[in-house]
Amino acid sequence: MSDSSITTSTINGTRSVPDIGMAAPADYFELLKPRVMSLVIFTGLVGLVVAPGAINPVIAFTALLCVAIGAGASGALNMWYDADIDLKMKRTANRPVPSGRVTSGEAFGFGITLSIGSVLTMGLAVNWVAAGLLAFTIFFYAVIYTIWLKRSTPQNIVIGGAAGAFPPMIGWAAVTGSVSVESIALFLIIFMWTPPHFWALALFSSSDYEAAGVPMLPNVAGEAATRNQIMLYSILLMPVTALPSLLGFAGLIYTGVTAALGLGFLVFAYRVWRDAKGEYKTARQLFAYSILYLFLLFSVLLVEQGFGLAAPLTPLVTF
Repeated sequence: MSDSSITTSTINGTRSVPDIGMAAPADYFELLKPRVMSLVIFTGLVGLVVAPGAINPVIAFTALLCVAIGAGASGALNMWYDADIDLKMKRTANRPVPSGRVTSGEAFGFGITLSIGSVLTMGLAVNWVAAGLLAFTIFFYAVIYTIWLKRSTPQNIVIGGAAGAFPPMIGWAAVTGSVSVESIALFLIIFMWTPPHFWALALFSSSDYEAAGVPMLPNVAGEAATRNQIMLYSILLMPVTALPSLLGFAGLIYTGVTAALGLGFLVFAYRVWRDAKGEYKTARQLFAYSILYLFLLFSVLLVEQGFGLAAPLTPLVTF
């Protein structure tokens, strides 16, 4: 292809990116953010399994498929809007839109099509409560977080983290057709986990965020303040993870594993908090552990309920 055949498109009026549009199927798959999608599917599955009541396996599969497609739609819309800043960051510059493999219009159309399709299918095949939650999740991630919060406040992760916390509520609603305090507890676990997880990433990726002009906490408030916030949210996370036990829908296995995992989380957070040398080894370790932590936490809930191993404690809080 000659240089004259390559055009550029301006993203958000700030930075031009190649507009080549020679996408392969793998490029569209990358737009879905498959690594993020896998966590969304998993936490949605946990919400679906631990919810009281029965659900037809075909409807359950359809619900999870809609959650997956909705998450992918959010990822595509995020990559569409963020192409200008992705172009400036080393770890994102080769994404499909900033690299020019997918045009801005293609990414936007792909995201909108998947959004509408996933919500309508969820509503028609499962129920409209789950569909409404899915629609709000897509809107929250694509508009509230991506378009508004991400570029305007260092608290973007705190508020925007709600988008990633909705999947277990959607799974719960797929079974029950409602939102309950138990599903809100699952939401809160992910919501409180998100700040220390992403601020650890922000510490060792601060130069990338600075180059892109994204007001992440380390770039705005400094690394010391970020370490303080990581420690604070890590401490606040611990009682929140106890909510399933306190509400009586998790058992002794979950309670014991959560306590052990929580202690490990606090140790890693404490090491980040004490790391005044500006070395990012501790932040990388916390980031990696936090992924394992959330996966194991929800895995225990899944195993307890899915295999009938739960020995529920007497609820200490009732509604």
